Amino acid sequence: MNLPNTGQKRLVIIGGGFAGVSLAKKLSEIDLQIVLLDRHNYHTFQPLLYQVSTSGLEPDSIAYPIRKVLKHLENFYFRLANVERIDPEQQVIFTDTGNLEYDYLVLATGTKTNFFGNQQIAQHAMPMKSVPQALDIRSLMLQNFEKADDCQDPVERKALLNFCIIGAGPTGVELSGAFAELKNNVFPKDYRHLNVDEMEINLFEGGPRVLPPMSENASKKAMGFLEDLGVRVHLNAIASNYDGEQVTLKDGSVLKTKNFIWTAGVTGAAIEGFASHILVERLNRYKVNRFNQVEGYNTVFAIGDIAYMETEDFPRGHPQVAQPAIQQGELLANNLEKLLEGKEMKPFTYVDKGTMATIGRNKAVADIKKLKFGGFFAWFIWMFVHLMALVGFRNKVIVFFNWAYNYINYDKAARLILRRFTPRT
Repeated sequence: MNLPNTGQKRLVIIGGGFAGVSLAKKLSEIDLQIVLLDRHNYHTFQPLLYQVSTSGLEPDSIAYPIRKVLKHLENFYFRLANVERIDPEQQVIFTDTGNLEYDYLVLATGTKTNFFGNQQIAQHAMPMKSVPQALDIRSLMLQNFEKADDCQDPVERKALLNFCIIGAGPTGVELSGAFAELKNNVFPKDYRHLNVDEMEINLFEGGPRVLPPMSENASKKAMGFLEDLGVRVHLNAIASNYDGEQVTLKDGSVLKTKNFIWTAGVTGAAIEGFASHILVERLNRYKVNRFNQVEGYNTVFAIGDIAYMETEDFPRGHPQVAQPAIQQGELLANNLEKLLEGKEMKPFTYVDKGTMATIGRNKAVADIKKLKFGGFFAWFIWMFVHLMALVGFRNKVIVFFNWAYNYINYDKAARLILRRFTPRT
């Protein structure tokens, strides 16, 4: 890999998500050569991916070039690469564009979709973990509406207009609400000769309530909001198979659908090369100590969703959301400086700033410390927090004006099939 020999020790960060970018942004004063590797040249604001997939935002509203985010770093190098494996003993990273030696390594690879070993579902389901996947969902949705508008077979038309979302966590709930708003406010104007009431939004959850990570109060309010919007919520319902035409539930029920979106779980995006005992079984997360050092290595760190740190308050590891990733990245930047200076590092303590989810226009729920509330105020706070968290002034402005336009006109302007999506057979 073509990198200059600056005489400095080299820190390699793998992953340009919340954790990796938060770490790099704080390293402006450190005496290290910093190299960030990622398979994309942009940072994605994943909490708003669902708005890209449902025509609320264009992808460049929630993505920002990594080089631009970190342009203030003088000793920084970005390389577009897919990391294939790591040799931690020789301190070498193997990628599809060349090999790279390191002195310090930070794993910030995040998560990938977890299909729990179901290969049939993995082949045909639509995941939503990246911008291209969100655009695929948008294209499929609009393509199926175009087909339905010209379809004479009522059974086929019903399958084209049936949207099945598996997993009622924040992503599934937000996606379902966004689809419902399209049905209620947008598609009746676009498809005037189609009975849009035939569109169904089915949300399936394997547990007894929606939003399992949140409070019982948030769950009840979200359930009410979803029902008000016309979403059909199926609790204690587990999808056991999907063949591209119909979804089969564990109880034997069958639904025909051409729109099957999987938001039911994630697993760590671990990289080959480390001993298996360093990974937590089933979770695929690296075991780390309170300083985010990977078990058995003083110069290898893991932060964010890929890191598994047991503490008294979080005996099963921290939640795989943005805040722990950001906080771990920022603290590790300080700890790396202390490490280079021979000073004692500071252990990580997660400050839980709360959890929120939006279900639609004026409808959201929030758990912020002891406060549990929902409705317009929660929705306003959700919008403000997400707007301020976006990277880049341009993105903040674009998203704000998109949201204002959508709110005033009950419209979503990004209803474009930019590239056709062909489902796998």
